[in-house]
Amino acid sequence: MDWKFAYGPALALIATPVAAQEADPIADETREQEGGVVSAAIGGGTLGIGPEVGWRFSDHMGVRADASFLRVGADPSSDDLDYDARLKLQSYGAMVDVYPFGGAFRISAGARINRNRADLLAQLPGEGSVGLGDGTYTAAQVGRISGEADVKGFAPAFTLGWGGSKRRGMFIAADAGVLLQGSVRVREFTATGTSSGDPDFRADLEQERQAIQDDVDDYKVYPIVTLRIGYRF
Repeated sequence: MDWKFAYGPALALIATPVAAQEADPIADETREQEGGVVSAAIGGGTLGIGPEVGWRFSDHMGVRADASFLRVGADPSSDDLDYDARLKLQSYGAMVDVYPFGGAFRISAGARINRNRADLLAQLPGEGSVGLGDGTYTAAQVGRISGEADVKGFAPAFTLGWGGSKRRGMFIAADAGVLLQGSVRVREFTATGTSSGDPDFRADLEQERQAIQDDVDDYKVYPIVTLRIGYRF
């Protein structure tokens, strides 16, 4: 008996679904190219930590939206005072992505609603004294100094990045660039000590605020570095 002849039809039946299965990725890729892919990711970096959703609707274009949150402590100092700074990162952004070569590399531009701010606190030890402006004051006279710093609420953003391929599945992406946040604004300082109502003390306290303002005036550009992991559907 010709075994090839006998088993030929059976082999053909088995091969048909296998061939169809092997063709599925090509069909899936074709559908992705036609309709784009939607992605969801979680990321972290200099803007904070938070979710991102995206839609790459062609080989060369896409859009993304994200939110970022984080609280960080720091210990800046100014002259004789050491501050306890509590930085609160909170921003929401949208980006338009251009993939000039149709691959993973992207150039992105967009903007963020920027609610980043910092609370500043300073308190002298019980027996200490400090120079503020043109005067010198005891801990009791100063009490606790508090202030706040923030930035403008709307800021353009520009990044270069690597977004991964357009295929469905897990992906890793990275972006680096700048947020044009403008000057940091240090708000009016207040104090709780016995001299808090004295005009001369308040003038010296304003000099302290202005000295800190001068220190941060040059920080108009905030760096963006972000790494994300996600899934494309």
